[in-house]
Amino acid sequence: MIPRYSRPEMVAIWSPETKFRIWYEIEAHACDAMADLGVIPRANADAVWKAKDVEFDVARIDEIEAVTKHDVIAFLTHLAEHVGSDEARFVHQGMTSSDVLDTCFNVQLTRAADILIADMEGLLAALKRRALEHKDTVRIGRSHGIHAEPTTMGLTFARFYAEMDRNLTRLRVARSEIATGAISGAVGTFANIDPAVEEHVCRKLGLEPEPISTQVIPRDRHAAFFAALGVVSSSIENIAIEIRHMQRTEVLEAEEFFSAGQKGSSAMPHKRNPVLTENLTGLARLVRMSVVPALENVALWHERDISHSSVERNIGPDTTITLDFALSRLTGVIDRLVIYPDNMLANMNKFRGLVMSQRVLLALTQAGVSREDAYKLVQRNAMKVWEDGKDFKTELLGDADVLRALSAEQIEEKFDLGYHTKHVDTIFKRVFKD
Repeated sequence: MIPRYSRPEMVAIWSPETKFRIWYEIEAHACDAMADLGVIPRANADAVWKAKDVEFDVARIDEIEAVTKHDVIAFLTHLAEHVGSDEARFVHQGMTSSDVLDTCFNVQLTRAADILIADMEGLLAALKRRALEHKDTVRIGRSHGIHAEPTTMGLTFARFYAEMDRNLTRLRVARSEIATGAISGAVGTFANIDPAVEEHVCRKLGLEPEPISTQVIPRDRHAAFFAALGVVSSSIENIAIEIRHMQRTEVLEAEEFFSAGQKGSSAMPHKRNPVLTENLTGLARLVRMSVVPALENVALWHERDISHSSVERNIGPDTTITLDFALSRLTGVIDRLVIYPDNMLANMNKFRGLVMSQRVLLALTQAGVSREDAYKLVQRNAMKVWEDGKDFKTELLGDADVLRALSAEQIEEKFDLGYHTKHVDTIFKRVFKD
């Protein structure tokens, strides 16, 4: 991923230096386990740890790989250069390249998941703070982009909190599912290596042994992992689109923080654009782009082919780096989002009471009018608001058919805004559980 959309901690997980360090730890721990089993001399296992403080030379490994055309062999050759060829002769005993590659990849994914989980926890804290701040800030709810009925800005934030809380659960499940390792040999039968080696290596690396592997860890795990990341990205876009709508000039119920010295347009000095949430919409697309390839990686030939390899070398770093950046950016947007309560109220009243139509409809049915006739009565008055700019309550009070069913006082009562917010506390208790 390009530096513009990257954060250092996540990028470091995917650096060649980190990858080779994990490869080394896998091989060294495997040697320890084999020495404990008496398969190799303890002295040789101990010798491998002479490289524990070595900075592996990425350029040298690349140089060797240019000849061998095999990345794991190139690394093992370089490791022997530090340890000594005789001392290193038992390194990789009974193992296959995928034992190293797959176990390393899952270590990297679990570390990436830990960062994403922390990111999500930070976003949830921001959403909760803003929800409590605006619990009673009334705004119009919209369906199909059209005014529906009153809600509150706090409920909007709470809705996003609940969605992201579900995503936190998804991330934790995805981390658990991907946190397996395999040191099982050429086709996963442990023919040339004891299962105890796998158990030892996985324990040292914070993984669980894969119950049954072939030459690879089953890719349904990875498909589920990237699918979870895709869902998170869609939730990011869900929030971003709401903010982009609220920032539209004719709406302007909220906007991204506009810092001193910031410029919105090279041509129009007046512009204040929702650039961060537009950016988040684009980044969400990039994250979701990894889901289909990850799903297609599940189907491999027999015990293994490498059709998944090129895909994962790209989507592993790119997807986790992008999502990490996006979650951090969204948290900043939520933290500093500027809210305009007066504009929210003005927007709700723009069509002069029209949003109370359901209350009048229900009152008419409760007064004995058939639902079909009640709907016609309310709609014919509502259309005067849409088409002629009339006041909805005034029209109802002047409609003889309506007044035959409802008194003026009953009609007046149906325009009480508090009616729509009376269960906000109940919803908040459900969402925040406190």
